[in-house]
Amino acid sequence: MLRYSIVVPIYNEEAIIPELYRRLHSVIALLDETAELVFIDDGSHDRSLSLLRHLHERDPQVCYLSFARNFGHQVAVTAGLNFARGQAVIVMDADLQDPPELIPDLIQKWRQGYQVVYAQRTQRQRESWFKRFTAYWFYRTLRRLADVDIPTDTGDFCLMDRRVVDLLNAMPERNRYIRGLRAWVGFRQTAIPFDRAPRYAGSVKYTFGKSLALAINSLVGFSKVPLRLSTYLGLVSAAISLLMGLLVLYWRLFAPNSPLTGYTIITVVVFFLGAVQLISIGILGEYIGRIYEEIKGRPLYTLSEIGGFQNSKDSLRTPQPQIRESVRGESIRDSDG
Repeated sequence: MLRYSIVVPIYNEEAIIPELYRRLHSVIALLDETAELVFIDDGSHDRSLSLLRHLHERDPQVCYLSFARNFGHQVAVTAGLNFARGQAVIVMDADLQDPPELIPDLIQKWRQGYQVVYAQRTQRQRESWFKRFTAYWFYRTLRRLADVDIPTDTGDFCLMDRRVVDLLNAMPERNRYIRGLRAWVGFRQTAIPFDRAPRYAGSVKYTFGKSLALAINSLVGFSKVPLRLSTYLGLVSAAISLLMGLLVLYWRLFAPNSPLTGYTIITVVVFFLGAVQLISIGILGEYIGRIYEEIKGRPLYTLSEIGGFQNSKDSLRTPQPQIRESVRGESIRDSDG
């Protein structure tokens, strides 16, 4: 089996792929053991796929998957984990904000016995104050509300042991937040700090809308606090309604000429209760929507092309069921041994 797999999702990164490959190849050349590069084309519209084909023809270490359409970053990472064959799997973004030169440090920690080694950002170079502000509070809010301890200021850039990867592959859930799942599985984990560089070239792929959707997905996926929030809002609205009823009774008896005793106070209360109901329905809708996605049973992704992997005849079928069975088999053998 290969020693290392480096998984890199790609979406419209034709301006970066040559430099990305050069730096990754330089890092792999320093390693003493075998490695593979696993690129996942997430339905790119530029020349990204053709560049990956060319790299595969030149270098047998390069493997690639091509989605039939765009399925999103977290699904692309999941596909890379499904197909990665290394004993240790490194996940990183393609924009070179995750420096490939940090990979030997991740590997060193893995050799010391850590099953998950994640890169933790200390500085964000050339990012707007709004991006830094929202990211800072998002990670800290998520860590406070989540049911598991998700480290702050960490992305998907990490190294995971084969045992951790097999567990992630065995998880059937569809709305995936990889950095939360790797915290949920446990095992020995540690951080390596680094300065996050600016994007090497091209445009930012994670827009504000996508970042907000990821934030909501992570919060709903790892916390029941939003559901409790509906209960809290209901209790608060009931208390306010009771208070308003007492105030209206007081004003009727002792201040009958007060303008607050008319339609104004009724309108305010109606709008307040309506807002509470809509917020509660929206929160319930987020959870129910995830249940609906899970029970449909559709494949997590579909592949239109595959290169560099064995069993190419299975290229249009995702390997999750086979991986899930192998994990069960290993668990049984471990318990019998």
